[in-house]
Amino acid sequence: MTPTDTADQIRTQLGQMGHAARAAARLMARANTAAKNRALREVATQMEAQRAQLIEANIRDMQAGRGQGLDAALLDRLELDNTRIDDMIAGLLQVADLPDPVGEVEHLRYRPSGIQVGRMRVPLGVVGIIYESRPNVTIDAASLCLKSGNATILRGGSEALHSNQAIAACIAAGLRASDLPETAVQVVGTSDRAAVSALITMPEYLDVIVPRGGTGLIERVSREASVPVIKHLHGVCHVYIDDRADPQKAFDIALNAKTRRYGVCNAMETLLVAEGIAAEILPRLAAAYESKGVELRGCERTRKILPRCLAAVEADWAEEYLAPLLSIRVVADMDAAMAHIARYGSGHTEAIVSEDYSRSRRFLTEVDSSSVMANASTGFADGFEYGLGAEIGISTDKIHARGPVGLEGLTSRKWIVLGDGHIRQ
Repeated sequence: MTPTDTADQIRTQLGQMGHAARAAARLMARANTAAKNRALREVATQMEAQRAQLIEANIRDMQAGRGQGLDAALLDRLELDNTRIDDMIAGLLQVADLPDPVGEVEHLRYRPSGIQVGRMRVPLGVVGIIYESRPNVTIDAASLCLKSGNATILRGGSEALHSNQAIAACIAAGLRASDLPETAVQVVGTSDRAAVSALITMPEYLDVIVPRGGTGLIERVSREASVPVIKHLHGVCHVYIDDRADPQKAFDIALNAKTRRYGVCNAMETLLVAEGIAAEILPRLAAAYESKGVELRGCERTRKILPRCLAAVEADWAEEYLAPLLSIRVVADMDAAMAHIARYGSGHTEAIVSEDYSRSRRFLTEVDSSSVMANASTGFADGFEYGLGAEIGISTDKIHARGPVGLEGLTSRKWIVLGDGHIRQ
């Protein structure tokens, strides 16, 4: 593909990639664990050998990004240095060490007829992944799809075009060296937006689409796709400090949930505080937030305790800031906190801080989000922290996959029946 290809040419080329991916998926579905692990380790070897070429390709993207006026945060996400390449290589080896879910049979049991019935984990087939900025996603996505026996078509952001192509060359070389089909992982070679339109409307070739990026991209994919989508749109995460919370635990959790990293989807965006503990905990937290440059926006009751806090408006309660901004609301009790989360939350991650076991259990049971925590920071909502090794993304959907999506999330389950000449009477 070239930057001047027409939309029809791009669709034709994506169709050819899809056809090749579908054929590769059949081969990948029967690949054994040893072959897949060998491929992952070969890709790691290729990345080590091609380290200089990877950095050179990334320098071209960085120079183009500066010329286009990309801000410092985007340039930071785009950059590949030796440390990040080391992390990508380590990630490949970690995925190789993970248990292979494919072929696992669950709940095999005898039925009264004498047959045995169970459910077997199988690959989804062909996974399309659309993402922005970070070239390390190319390796994360490829490694997880490969280990789970899927073929994948990857469409990265235009700003990382050269980096992604250099990484794709390493992946192809690793697959060749392992006698697995090179077309099991294909990276789209154009930055034209028409490639996204083509990719998300090819159900004959793709079984699922995973968009990773900004709200605009995910909204577009969700709206236009004729292929099932695994996604989360917003990460409006809450921490509720109960009036039976340990003040030190509450302080540590609320500070970490917001300030560990601002631009991640599991960062707390709204702090809810029970009225019985607000006057005790909020001044101390406010001082800590202000020392880190976090702007606070609060309800009227919050501002009576924190006079320097700005007034929150209605839109603040549903806002994913991804920045050093925090909304604070003082609530009557846990029921009021849960009502706020039900109205304004995005179904991503919520936490309660409380020493009351019964309240914590109620919160865990009744709050309807993909991750719900008791006495822990929302920052733990992550595939690596959950023991998945890595993640393809986080899903706030309720069908198929929910929360961090790792290897099991890239598989489905089919029923299997074992008989010995059994016929139904």
